[in-house]
Amino acid sequence: MTGTPANPSPGLSAPGSDRRSRRGKLTKAECWWRDHQAWLAERGYALRSRYRPGWTPSWQDKPQSFAMDHEDWHMAERAFLLDALRISDNSLVILKRVKKSWNPEEVQLHQYLYSDSLKSDPRNHTVPIIETLEVPDDDDSTIMVLPLFRDCNDPCWLTIGEILSFIGQVLEVSALDSADSICRDCQAPNIMYDPRPMYPDMFHPRVPDRSRDWRGRAKHYTRTARPVKYYFIDFGLSRRYDPKEGPPREHPIRGGDKTVPEFENWNGELLDPFPTDIYYLGNMMRTEILQRYRGVEFLVPLVQDMVQTEPSKRPTIQEASRRFEELLKPLGYWTLRSRLVPRLEDPLEALGHNIAHAFRTARYILTRKPAIPRPL
Repeated sequence: MTGTPANPSPGLSAPGSDRRSRRGKLTKAECWWRDHQAWLAERGYALRSRYRPGWTPSWQDKPQSFAMDHEDWHMAERAFLLDALRISDNSLVILKRVKKSWNPEEVQLHQYLYSDSLKSDPRNHTVPIIETLEVPDDDDSTIMVLPLFRDCNDPCWLTIGEILSFIGQVLEVSALDSADSICRDCQAPNIMYDPRPMYPDMFHPRVPDRSRDWRGRAKHYTRTARPVKYYFIDFGLSRRYDPKEGPPREHPIRGGDKTVPEFENWNGELLDPFPTDIYYLGNMMRTEILQRYRGVEFLVPLVQDMVQTEPSKRPTIQEASRRFEELLKPLGYWTLRSRLVPRLEDPLEALGHNIAHAFRTARYILTRKPAIPRPL
């Protein structure tokens, strides 16, 4: 009988050793953050141990342990984003490095959308800017300090009312600033929510299911129990227009969604970017909601119109918002409180989820929680 030796010879590598070795070295992008660690600390932001000078992997001397169980195993998800701790109040933040040569308008547009005249409006869904930092040895880079938010669909929505709260918030921003700016990348990864109501103790920034101190699972409430506010987070491809100059016309700028009909067989004609934004929103609703859940078929007519092949046939964002509000009117109390059922849900899992949902719903009714949770 053959098998893996209990103690591999020096010439053999233990399973996963190559990956452990790779994770024990910083990438080029990570080295940039490490090299600016001291400056960031002076500005009031502490980085995790992985990004401090002299770091050695904590799993290095523990070959029998699972490296992923070590906090410093987890590297930055994207080269231009890094989590940090704001020293002044011990809050978790995200540092976003914006290269002016790549996205020359991002910082300025973000600052405009979060300016004093706009941020006080409850319909404003622009992720707040804590501050901006000019990097002293890198003229091409600006760091925007943003609060740590959570993916819009994590954890999954549980009721029809919760998902309608999400859609309503995404569409209501139209009444605020749609006349002169567009997002150009309205996909689910670019919509997040402020997790503090649901996660009062927060969570680990790189492994959101873990507690902030890495000692257990992150505890949380539901969106119905603790309503959340959703935000648009990325304006690298966004633009601002002056309505006095008439409808804008531009070359296509492709965001993360590569399915835009008018881009597929583009003939060189300048395009109105606003209908493209409508397509992005509609396709996000189609892929993230209609294709994943049962019981939301009443959204189909609106979504179908938002993703029409001919851009001129799509509704404006104001029309889409009005039509959405009309769709809500005939929905009954129990429909709004009904469980959102995944299309691929296992029947045995469904039984357990239905029982848990019944108890939660009874508690929400007794405590007078609205069926469509709206943030304060």
